[in-house]
Amino acid sequence: MWDSIKRNNLRVIGVPEQGGITENTEKIVEDLLTENFPDIMKDKKISIQDAHRTPHKNHTMPNYKLTYFNMRGRAEIIRYIFAYLDIKYEDYRIEPADWPDIKSTLPFGKIPILEVDGLTLHQSLAIARYLTKNTDLAGKTELEQCQVDAIVDTLDDFMSHFPWAEEKQDVKDKIFNKLLTHDAPILLQDLDTYLGGKEWFVGNSVTWADFYWDICSTTLLVLKPDLLDIHPRLVTLKNKVQAIPAITDWIQRRPQTKL
Repeated sequence: MWDSIKRNNLRVIGVPEQGGITENTEKIVEDLLTENFPDIMKDKKISIQDAHRTPHKNHTMPNYKLTYFNMRGRAEIIRYIFAYLDIKYEDYRIEPADWPDIKSTLPFGKIPILEVDGLTLHQSLAIARYLTKNTDLAGKTELEQCQVDAIVDTLDDFMSHFPWAEEKQDVKDKIFNKLLTHDAPILLQDLDTYLGGKEWFVGNSVTWADFYWDICSTTLLVLKPDLLDIHPRLVTLKNKVQAIPAITDWIQRRPQTKL
């Protein structure tokens, strides 16, 4: 934080995480100096200057390779985050026929996986948390981050009840029908109440909980198109997510799949 202390000038150099110094930042620094160095503040001229972050000369963006089926599914939250943060990655999509051979090579036999410079990460939500860490998408405070995680986990708990891989169609249809006609309305009412009159689920800006809502609700509407008819606030939130330029662009470019 300290750059130098000169005879008539103390320079405090620092830059906020997402841009240049602001009036609020200056006030915080001045308050800290006044509290800890009252004599300096009284007798010396203080100059607060903005410093530019210089990347380490050897710093390079990791190579990312995302592996999943040719569908939105559990990988879509990762794709949304990459799109929003403008991070380049390889979107490697496999066909069902290739899955048995690939499955045997994976530590836990499941996808999606994200390779980061050759290191394999698994579990879609763990990957999402890794990618959003230290960004506002995760929430701006620890409390917001907890709230974001809670919304994501609530949505994921529900989506995990669907027997996507069930081979007996009559059994699958019965469970899907119960989830969509009985359980989903309860969840949606809870989400609607939680959202209330806010623009976003958590805080005053978009988080990956809002992304996950859009992704999950898109799939639910494929299964039951009238599901959100009595929840205009949830529809508005969904539309706000899809109106974000980076997300709009991704939705237009992505392969069109049912799920």
